[in-house]
Amino acid sequence: QVQLVESGGGLVQPGGSLSVSCAASGIIASNYVMGWYRQAPGKQRELVATITFGGTTNYAHSVKGRFTISRDNAKNPVSLQMNSLKSEDTAVYYCNARTVVLFRDSWGQGTQVTVSS
Repeated sequence: QVQLVESGGGLVQPGGSLSVSCAASGIIASNYVMGWYRQAPGKQRELVATITFGGTTNYAHSVKGRFTISRDNAKNPVSLQMNSLKSEDTAVYYCNARTVVLFRDSWGQGTQVTVSS
């Protein structure tokens, strides 16, 4: 049973930084691509960033250069460092684990990130 638990969300001013983390259990790291998605009120859930077991990353255009995704394959956490935050980054951020075969998704419960002065 895959379990993903996010932590680290909160309130930050525009231009500030915040880090969110995801503790993953029940997975074999090499079988999964890990990622972060977000959903703002009234909008669809969207990709933020993904990272493969080998460390290949992919970012949404809107966060490229500001956000950095990382993972620890030995301990299975995945983190998202967010810098130069903007009000439009406000959303619930979800941790995702997707199997490399069959593309099955598991989701965390989400953590709120609010960027506001």
